Amino acid sequence: MIDSLQSETRKFVPSVSFSAQANITVEWCRQQESRDHVDFWAEQAARLDWARPWHTAHEFAPATLVDGELTVPSAQWFLGGTLNAAVNCVDRHVSAGNGDRIALHFEGEPGDRRSVSYRELQREVCRAANALEALGVIAGDRVVVYLPVITETIIITLAIARIGAVHSLVFGGFSSEALRFRVEDTGAKFVVTTDGQFRRGEAVPVKTNVDLAVAGNTAVQKVIVVRRTGDQTPGVPWTEGRDVWWHDALAEAAETHEALAFDAEHPLFIIYTSGTTGKPKGLVHTTGGYLTQASWTHWAMFDSKPDDVFWCTADLAWVTAHTYEIYGPLSNGVTQVIYEGTPNSPHRARHFEIIERYGVTTYYTAPTLIRTLMSWFPDGVPSEWNVSSIRLLGTVGEAINPAAWMWFREHLGAGSAPIVDTWWQSETGAAIIAPLPGITTLKPGSATRPLPGLSALVVDSDGAEVPRGSGGFLVIDKTWPGMARTIWGDPLRYRDAYWTRFAEQGYFLAGDGASYDADGYIWLLGRIDDVINVSGHRLSTIEIESALVAHPAIAEAAVVGVPDDTTGQSITAFVIPSRGRPAESSSSVKDLDVSGWQRLSETLSAELRAHVSASIGPIAKPKRIIAVPDLPKTRSGKIMRRLLADASVGRALGDVTSLQDDSVLPRIIRLLE
Repeated sequence: MIDSLQSETRKFVPSVSFSAQANITVEWCRQQESRDHVDFWAEQAARLDWARPWHTAHEFAPATLVDGELTVPSAQWFLGGTLNAAVNCVDRHVSAGNGDRIALHFEGEPGDRRSVSYRELQREVCRAANALEALGVIAGDRVVVYLPVITETIIITLAIARIGAVHSLVFGGFSSEALRFRVEDTGAKFVVTTDGQFRRGEAVPVKTNVDLAVAGNTAVQKVIVVRRTGDQTPGVPWTEGRDVWWHDALAEAAETHEALAFDAEHPLFIIYTSGTTGKPKGLVHTTGGYLTQASWTHWAMFDSKPDDVFWCTADLAWVTAHTYEIYGPLSNGVTQVIYEGTPNSPHRARHFEIIERYGVTTYYTAPTLIRTLMSWFPDGVPSEWNVSSIRLLGTVGEAINPAAWMWFREHLGAGSAPIVDTWWQSETGAAIIAPLPGITTLKPGSATRPLPGLSALVVDSDGAEVPRGSGGFLVIDKTWPGMARTIWGDPLRYRDAYWTRFAEQGYFLAGDGASYDADGYIWLLGRIDDVINVSGHRLSTIEIESALVAHPAIAEAAVVGVPDDTTGQSITAFVIPSRGRPAESSSSVKDLDVSGWQRLSETLSAELRAHVSASIGPIAKPKRIIAVPDLPKTRSGKIMRRLLADASVGRALGDVTSLQDDSVLPRIIRLLE
C-alpha cells in the first residue's frame, strides 16, 4: 500500500443558488445509486441522435486464462446502433433551430479573431468533407492532423469523422521524429498540417518537419497544407503531386454533404499517450460509446447551459480537448472559446483578457497553468481585467495542490464558483472521478468520487479494497462506454498494460496511486512509478509537492526519489520560487546565474524542510532542495519526474521528444552539477 499522509479539513458545500439551477439534483443521484451501470448508459446514449437504434447495450469479455495464457479483453457498447459523430455535434443543432448560436470563438496568438455559428460550422464541415473525399479519403482511412489550435483543426477533425475516416491529432510542436512514429504506426494515407505556426510571438515554419516525417513513406498519398502564417514563413517546401493547399482543395467543394451513419463500434480516433515512459501507445476510441460518455459527462459535471461560454484551454491534440473541446461541448450545442497561443503571449494576463472579451462562464484548465498564474499573480487577477463572468471552474491533467485550488477559487471564482476537479486518462476517454457541482461537497485537492454510472476503487497489491485513510492502486472495476477498445496494432500490449495485473478481479489498472480519506473521497497520489520508498514508507509525490506549494515562497514543486544507502531512497525536491528569483536575460545555460540559484536553494532549504515536516511528517522531509527556474513538462503540462530522477543521479536521459521546453533540463542539470 501507499502511505497517505495528507489531511484536508476544509469543505465547501454548493451554494443554494447554484444547486437550485443545477442540471443534476440530489434526488436524481439517489435514484441512480442501485441502478445497473449498463442501463444507466443506455439512457444517456438516448441523448444522441441515432440513425438506427442498438439491439444490445453492452457486451464484455474479460481477460480470461485459457491454456495458460490470458485472453485479450473485448468490450462493445450499443451493438447494432449506427450514428454519425459530426451530425451529433453540428447538424442536429441547426435542425433544432439553433443555427445562429455561436459554436466557436477563435482567438489567434497574434490577435486575429473569428466567430463561427453552428450554421456556418455545418457549411464548413460539409465543404471539408467533400474536399477530403475528392482527395481520396474514405471511411476507415487514418488521417494524421498536425495542426495548432485554429478553427480549421476542429472543422477538419469533424469532417474526417463525418466521412467515417479515423483521425489522429498530433501536437503541432512535436518533433519530426514523434510525428513520423505516429504516421507510420497508424498507417496514415493522409497528413494535414500548416505552412507555419505562431509560437510565443513568432511565426515558425512547420512544413519542413512534416516532409522529414513522411520521407520515404510510400503509404502517405497526400500532405494537405493549411495556410496559417503565409508571407511570415516563406519558402514552403513542396512536393508536386503529393502536397495540396487546403484552400485549393476547398475551392470547388459544395456546402452540402450527405452524411452516412456508422456502426457504434466504428473507430473514431487514435490518440497516443505522451510517451513519458516507453513507446507511445495508440489508443483506439470508437464512436457510439465514446460520444455518449463525452456528451453526458460534459453536460453533467460542467452543468452545461445553452448560454454558457465554455473554455477548455488544452491543445486540440490532447484527449482533454478531444472530449471537452470538440465532442463534448459541440454535442451539447454550447458556445466555446479556442485559443491558439501560450498564456503569456504577448502578456501574462492574456487568459484574463480572453475571459473578459468573450464572457467565459466555464474555465477548464490544468493545475500546471494554475500554479503558473499563481506565480505571476500571487495577489490575484489584476484589477484591469474583469473575470466576473465565470460561474464554474475545472481542472484536469494531474492532481491539483490544495493551495492552488484555493487560489483558483478565490481569484478566478470570486470565492464561490465550484471547482470540478476531474480525474481521467487518454485510456478512459472521458471523466471517471469528478464532483457534480450542484450537489457535491468539495475538498481542495480531491476529485471526490466516481460520477454516476461509473465505479473506481483503491486496492492493495492483492486487489482487495483498502480501508479509509489508506492508499493503493486506483482501478476501475466496472466497464464504461468511453473506454479505449485496444492499442492500435498491439492488442497484447493493451492486455498487459491495463488488464493483466488484476485479471482475477476483472479490474482495469489505471497506473495511478490513490487513497481514501475518512469520508471515502478519493485523492490522487501520482503515478505508481513516482512513489518514493523512504525507510519502508511508500510516499506519494503529490502529497509532498502539495506541502511545498502551500508555502508562500513556492509557486511549483516536483519531488523524486534518489538512491540512498541508509533509507533506500531519499527525497530530492525541485522548487520554483514565487519571489526572489535571480534575474534571467535568456533561457540559455550560459546565461544562468548558477551562484544566485544556489544561494536561493540554501536560503529556502531549512525553512521548507521544517514546513514539510510540520505539514505531513518528518519522514517526508526532502533531503535535498534545489531552486530552479522551471520544471520539465510535457506539452500537456505534466511534470516529467522521470527525467528529474535521471538527472539527479547522472543517468542518461530517456525520450525527451514530448518536452514543452527543451531548454529547461540543461539548466537544471547545470544547477545539479
